[in-house]
Amino acid sequence: MTDAALKEFAARYTAAWCSQQAASVAAHFAEQGSLTINAGVPAVGRDAITASAQAFMTAFPDMVVAMDSLVERGGHPVYHWTLTGTNTGPGGTGRAVRIHGYEEWTIGADGLISVSLGHYDEAE
Repeated sequence: MTDAALKEFAARYTAAWCSQQAASVAAHFAEQGSLTINAGVPAVGRDAITASAQAFMTAFPDMVVAMDSLVERGGHPVYHWTLTGTNTGPGGTGRAVRIHGYEEWTIGADGLISVSLGHYDEAE
């Protein structure tokens, strides 16, 4: 994937996170792609990735994700982001958050994410 195509892909991925439509996030992954958040249990397959994305969207109904940068490290794209929102979902605290994180991607031959290793400071 060219740098320009990768940046466009990352911009669409960012917009999907802001859409409040979790399946839009999952559509950026291969059919059996995986999303791992903070070394947790991987969400494997689009249904599981949809559920993981929905959990964030439910907890932060006003969530906005901004792409901070997209760099290459060790032959993989690394997508840096900032999430802002208010934790007003079910059982939420009502507090506003600003969380910084990044995802290390492996892009498959189909141009979709086959593996995403996500990292953020949960205390933040």
